[in-house]
Amino acid sequence: MEPEEFDSDVLRQFVMAFKKGKLKPIVKSQPVPKNNKGPVKVVVGKTFDTIVMDPKNDVLIEFYAPWCGHCKKLEPVYTELGKKYKNEKNLIIAKMDATANDVTSDHYKVEGFPTIYFAPKDKKNSPIKFEGGDRDLEHLSKFIEEHATKLSRTKEEL
Repeated sequence: MEPEEFDSDVLRQFVMAFKKGKLKPIVKSQPVPKNNKGPVKVVVGKTFDTIVMDPKNDVLIEFYAPWCGHCKKLEPVYTELGKKYKNEKNLIIAKMDATANDVTSDHYKVEGFPTIYFAPKDKKNSPIKFEGGDRDLEHLSKFIEEHATKLSRTKEEL
């Protein structure tokens, strides 16, 4: 509840709307990017559902913090990864500042930075967490190739 003015009538209206299920949650979000055409798509709280949870695409999403040293080190590698897969129609490489945006799905737990998940197009509520491998182009590419539902290139061509 974020009222302009607060009194008993405002509270009563809020409680009635809550009971009727007519309230929408307040989602912490940076502004939606005007230009999101780069190799790595920027996700914000307001676009999480339309980008990451889109059932038409596989999505690799990195949750980062701007002050995190590991995240800063990953940035050029992650951009290179985005360039490598930019022509894949059904695969999105994305990132989200998890300190400035709400993650609107409970299936994506962010407990440290960076946290990387692969969200297959047909299993958005069962994302696969990237764990145990080096965060380099080779290991991230292998992770994508292993979990992607459809890639235009065959593995032999790589």
